[in-house]
Amino acid sequence: MSEKVWFITGAARGFGRVWAEAALERGDKVAATARDVISLAGLAERYGHQVLPLALDVTDASQVQDAVERAHLHFGRIDVVLNNAGYALVGAVEEAKPEDVKAEFETNFFGALRVIQAALPILRKQNGGHILGVSSVAGIVAGPMVGFYNASKWALEALHDSLAQEVGGFGIKVTLIEPGAYATDFASPSSLRLAEGMGAYAALRQQVFAQSAHIDFGEPRATAASVLQIVDAAYPPLRFFLGTEGMPAVRAAYAARLVEWEQWASVSNAAQGESTRQTIAA
Repeated sequence: MSEKVWFITGAARGFGRVWAEAALERGDKVAATARDVISLAGLAERYGHQVLPLALDVTDASQVQDAVERAHLHFGRIDVVLNNAGYALVGAVEEAKPEDVKAEFETNFFGALRVIQAALPILRKQNGGHILGVSSVAGIVAGPMVGFYNASKWALEALHDSLAQEVGGFGIKVTLIEPGAYATDFASPSSLRLAEGMGAYAALRQQVFAQSAHIDFGEPRATAASVLQIVDAAYPPLRFFLGTEGMPAVRAAYAARLVEWEQWASVSNAAQGESTRQTIAA
């Protein structure tokens, strides 16, 4: 297997750091990005020329374009684009300020979009590459108090689904990585931000936080081999769960959705009216 060149956002900590180190350990090269480039010093010291540390705030479009171009110029190609940067805004839908919601989408959704759009011309010219977006089980199943995080990840899911259908003809692969709960620093202030609470939701908030005490968190480093296997696959999946949480949650959620859709199917069908056909101009 020939070495791969990775471009990773959010490489200073959490999954980004784990997967960057896993790639480097096997001899791959990594353009490792983080808002604070000093946080990447350990990678550069340990792996030398294999690493290109880059300062990158994914909410800055010009910085994204510059970082992708510098990575390509430095290594000569980019094989794997891994969008990992993101955080969660915690609060009820009524509680969050619009500017806080916009900020979350600027990182979780638009940040990933900026990186993808900057990288696509390079990948198309190469006739290949692999785009990976870090979603979540929360990108498929929603819950209370994290609706904005859910929304940002659901949007990311749809984006990658469409992208896969658009770029497959250029030899570009697309995969959504959907982790369950892992013992990263995701609960730290840098990854978790709390909306100002309202008394009306105090009981629900307390209940949600209490339930989190019973979650079985996975070991982040145990994910590395699986991610490398996905990256090396000739035909990788579009969607891939990390850990044991995803499948049971999705089975239950989709079973409930199908039951509800079926219950209302006659009403849905009645809303069709008399069908006609129209041609959509290209």
